[in-house]
Amino acid sequence: MDIEIVADGLQFPEGPIAMPDGSIILVEIKRQTLTRVTPDGRRETIADLPGGPNGAALGPDGRVYVCNNGGFEWREVMGQTISGDAPADYRGGSIIAVDLKSGKAETLYTEVGGHRLKGPNDIVFDRSGGFWFTDLGKSYHRHRDHGGLYYARPDGSKIVEAAYPLFSANGVGLSPDEKTVYVADTFAARLYAFDLTAPGEIAPSPLPLPGRVVGSVPGMQFFDSLAVEEGGRICVATLLNGGITVFTEDGAFEHVPMPDLFPTNICFGGADRRDAYVTLSGTGRLGKLRWPRAGLALNFAS
Repeated sequence: MDIEIVADGLQFPEGPIAMPDGSIILVEIKRQTLTRVTPDGRRETIADLPGGPNGAALGPDGRVYVCNNGGFEWREVMGQTISGDAPADYRGGSIIAVDLKSGKAETLYTEVGGHRLKGPNDIVFDRSGGFWFTDLGKSYHRHRDHGGLYYARPDGSKIVEAAYPLFSANGVGLSPDEKTVYVADTFAARLYAFDLTAPGEIAPSPLPLPGRVVGSVPGMQFFDSLAVEEGGRICVATLLNGGITVFTEDGAFEHVPMPDLFPTNICFGGADRRDAYVTLSGTGRLGKLRWPRAGLALNFAS
């Protein structure tokens, strides 16, 4: 597939949102900003977000809800930038809501059940107006904090722990019928599915963890964020192998290569939702290509 570079010079872009005016709102994790990229590639700062702004989604009130992972140390690998362990000034993670007009940021959640959020990573809203988000956990030089899957309301009134612990929960998305929430586990390179009984409620299971494995990939590859197609396929940004791994619901998959070792996310835009935007984070670029199928229309995204 031919890929157009919409913008470069970005500092580890992630969390892309395709806007109705053709712009893309994304975060720059290393730069610590929420940024708008215009169709001609110009970059405008919406808000400065100290720590590590990560996954982002439009909410029912028109604000952008951002997972803040608390920040990373940064390093260079084979000429590309990647995230690492917690930085010296790390104080925990949070969920933040940003007003697009004023740039004002409100911190909604910093803990769940008395436990500090470690590294909130990706987010998706359901039809009821609540949102699922993942926590990747946090890595240190000699140990690692667990993460999990959570559900919350955008008014700050409710947050629940739905699945814990997960090794490295990253991408999150809903099936078209919203009966399933998908989670990509980074270091295990597994795509999990959690069956839902109601908004924010995972079906009970006799196992310690209620999820089931949709699929995985061989070799040294890691999973990052994801998006769902209109027909139900799940598109997972894949690190080291440098591409998008597209899974069917029964676990079959294909690999779509990208010109970056560390593509971290994908979203769909355009009138037919076949314009795929991919954050090429290792090289600091935003790419655009025509996708063979339409992406799922996201709740509150227009």
